[in-house]
Amino acid sequence: MLRRSLSRAFPLLSNGLLQTLPLPFAPSTRSLRSLSSRTSPQTVNPSPSQEEESHENLRDSSRPAVSISIDRSGLHNSAEHSHNQSSDSELVKHLKSIIKFRGGPISVAEYMEEVLTNPHSGFYINRDVFGAGGDFITSPEVSQMFGEMIGVWTMCLWEQIGQPEKVNLIELGPGRGTLMADLLRGSSKFMNFKKSLHIHMVECSPTLQKLQYSALKCVDETMNEDGSTKRTISMLSGSPVSWHSTLEQVPLGCQTIIIAHEFFDALPVHQFQKSSRGWCEKMIDVSEDSLNFRFVLSPMPTPATLLYLRKRCQWASAEEVVKLDHIEVCPKAMELTHQIAKRISSDGGGALIIDYGKNGIISDSYRLAIRKHKFVNILDNPGSADLSAYVDFASIRHSAEEVSEHISVHGPITQSQFLGYLGINLRVEALLQNCTEEQAESLRTGYWQLVGDGEAPFWEGPDDQTPIGMGNRYLAMAIVNKKQGVPVPFE
Repeated sequence: MLRRSLSRAFPLLSNGLLQTLPLPFAPSTRSLRSLSSRTSPQTVNPSPSQEEESHENLRDSSRPAVSISIDRSGLHNSAEHSHNQSSDSELVKHLKSIIKFRGGPISVAEYMEEVLTNPHSGFYINRDVFGAGGDFITSPEVSQMFGEMIGVWTMCLWEQIGQPEKVNLIELGPGRGTLMADLLRGSSKFMNFKKSLHIHMVECSPTLQKLQYSALKCVDETMNEDGSTKRTISMLSGSPVSWHSTLEQVPLGCQTIIIAHEFFDALPVHQFQKSSRGWCEKMIDVSEDSLNFRFVLSPMPTPATLLYLRKRCQWASAEEVVKLDHIEVCPKAMELTHQIAKRISSDGGGALIIDYGKNGIISDSYRLAIRKHKFVNILDNPGSADLSAYVDFASIRHSAEEVSEHISVHGPITQSQFLGYLGINLRVEALLQNCTEEQAESLRTGYWQLVGDGEAPFWEGPDDQTPIGMGNRYLAMAIVNKKQGVPVPFE
């Protein structure tokens, strides 16, 4: 664990932040989203005869598109990739109708987007999927210390950009609102910072919006005598709170701080597979009897192949690309990064992105879904399980840098490094000196899950509840306006 002198690097901490933060009460269940076994299912591979032939080099943009037949070999005959639907849900019917209407398969990206955010049946839309009672656990649910450290980072950036009197604090995909609530509680004694905040929650789920409203202890107040104008205030900080479906809806015009924790991993990805005829897009179709979903390869290069795959490969070295048989590309992540970079370039401020992924091309991470803390196949009962993919941090960097020369990108560094630099070690040590044995156990468990690597060596409880550290699997990256310098702790 990396450590440094906090009083020298972060003057905010020396003013008493570590001593004034409330005691966390952390659950001891493990975070399944940190497990590397997300990438454990069988890969869809071309036949041996296909592998013996040469492949198209996507880095050569002069190569013309080639019309090829559908390659279904080895894709839909195995049980791992064909799933019976005992009784079709509304979402299953909707997906099948899209495929039938188009007369052919849909992309993995479209399938993923429908499964997660369909307005009527999407996984995130109409229920609470977080925590021990949901389908998975995220870092803010593991320990309150996570939100506190994000609060430290936010205050440090606010100080670095000149302590503006007004700042838009935006969280993308706020879940239950736990992270933002912990951030506000931890920073509640820093009056100038607290007064500057206008909180914007970018959330498309009405169910989660209600949970966020409750977590932030919001109240609605009238602003004029006739009651025609109202606003929502968080009683945790006195800050106004607004909700938006997209980042584009958040007003421009003042300094901005954006938090995106486990948001990019839920953006839909396109998957591509190398065959004897070149790169084909992996698609989702229904079987001939219309009972099962199955994977197939596109009959010819798709628009996503020609646009996004070629662009992603041009950002990589030829040596990196030639080793791969599968590549995932997330156009939505590129587009979102463009929006973030443009906003920061024009208004100032910065963005913090924390997610699991790697600093390079992602080959084939989108294979498993999570339902009730267990891994299931992504084609099994769509809409009932979480779908996500590893985040390509190198793609985020390139996407941000191509937008404006006025922004700079820093990282990624591991979550363990990030939290360690910000003082989580000192925080947990201080809390352990004044807590019950039960609270101490929760603190140790939560601390390990946030910064550890692998199974906790101190665990003496049931094997199926062993805390799994996500400190090295999760990465942190910052995008900031250049005129503000390098953000902490990326120096």
